[in-house]
Amino acid sequence: MVERETWATRAGFILAAIGSAVGLGNIWRFPFQTATNGGSAFLLVYLVAVLVIGIPALLGEFVIGRRSNINAIEAFNKLGRPQWAFIGAIGVIGSFWTLSYYSVVGGWVIRFVYGFGSGVVLDAPQEYFGSVAAGPEAAALHALFMLITVTIVALGIEDGIELATKFMVPSIVVLLLGLAVYAFTLPGAGAGYEFYLSPDFAAVSNNAMTVVPAAAGQALFSLSVGFSVMITYASYLGKDDSLTADGLTIAVSNTFVGVLAGLVVIPLLFAAGIGIGDGGLVSGGGGAGAVFVGVTTALADLPGVAAQVVGVVFFGTVLVAALSSSISLLEAVVSYLVDNYRLSRAPTAAGLGTVIFLLGVPSALDTAWLTWFDGIGVSLFLPVAVFLVVLFVGWILGAEAVDELRQGTSGGSTLPMVWLWGLRTVVLLAILAVLALNFYDLFLTPEAGDYYIVPPGL
Repeated sequence: MVERETWATRAGFILAAIGSAVGLGNIWRFPFQTATNGGSAFLLVYLVAVLVIGIPALLGEFVIGRRSNINAIEAFNKLGRPQWAFIGAIGVIGSFWTLSYYSVVGGWVIRFVYGFGSGVVLDAPQEYFGSVAAGPEAAALHALFMLITVTIVALGIEDGIELATKFMVPSIVVLLLGLAVYAFTLPGAGAGYEFYLSPDFAAVSNNAMTVVPAAAGQALFSLSVGFSVMITYASYLGKDDSLTADGLTIAVSNTFVGVLAGLVVIPLLFAAGIGIGDGGLVSGGGGAGAVFVGVTTALADLPGVAAQVVGVVFFGTVLVAALSSSISLLEAVVSYLVDNYRLSRAPTAAGLGTVIFLLGVPSALDTAWLTWFDGIGVSLFLPVAVFLVVLFVGWILGAEAVDELRQGTSGGSTLPMVWLWGLRTVVLLAILAVLALNFYDLFLTPEAGDYYIVPPGL
């Protein structure tokens, strides 16, 4: 029997998990979600959602992964509850589904890195985005992004994922910090900070039906909870590691990067006079194109080659972040086939990458399809998977979950019991409420919200 891979170091696991969390969800999705959901109102609810739902659910996935020491589907069989294996399957399917359109956006990022390097993107950002967001070129770049992802995953846990994320994660933080300092110097950025950072409780109460589920979905998406990714990553951990300490480190780091990305993007948009909340931000490509069009427009006024340099740095950062997450989404699927069927890692990654590429072709050819895939993934797959994980860990695993959380920690801390009862009550009810709001929006108010159930053109 082939010995199962493990992380070479604890730091490698933490950086890989942070890398999974710190991706397009933070730098692409978070700023436009914040901008189109009330700025500070969305940020406030998002931070509460990370604390109340995200971190407890993240620890729940860690417990399942390390206690079983195997992939997300087989984990439930290993834990003696085979009837619950469908939970892991939903998460794995969610990873598969999400990566199909995530890779398309990764292809856009590659094209924008080139566009800034050559300078061609600066003449007409909206038209440039329209020309690269959908069509044969977008499909080709989608294939290129998947090829890079497959290559890293094919190299394995230690030589591929761990090695790559040790470079990627520090690079993302350093580059975003530099960009945030630059954005701070721009005239007009102050209005962006006020919009982003000044708490607006009235905006939360007046728009709770849309802001709350959007913020909760973003919190889960950005933490990579619900994709079976964290179950998979934790399955490579040893018993000496503190899941609580690691989970808090990952959540805090991820949230820091998300907030930092907002401190880059939103001041840039305000400094360029780009409208937020009046349709100006999301014109051309909808919300999916907001960061691409908005940031490029904001940088176009810089003198000389400065716009090109800053643009390459920004979208280069986004590209690194996108890859750090895409490899985790693919690993969640690869690990199941490698563990259960003893398949070779490299051809398995290549085969799955090909299927995921084909699934993503509609999103590459039409941004309406990408929006539909994103809506199904974030509004249905994600909260359903998280709800089931929390239900399983809280009420089925119970005492075993507490025992696992205590492994690697000193003393008989009461924190695991507090966490367990939090899962059983507050977290479970909060996710149930988010699910109810999502279903209401998707099924009962198609004319008022984002209606994703019927595919585009049908």
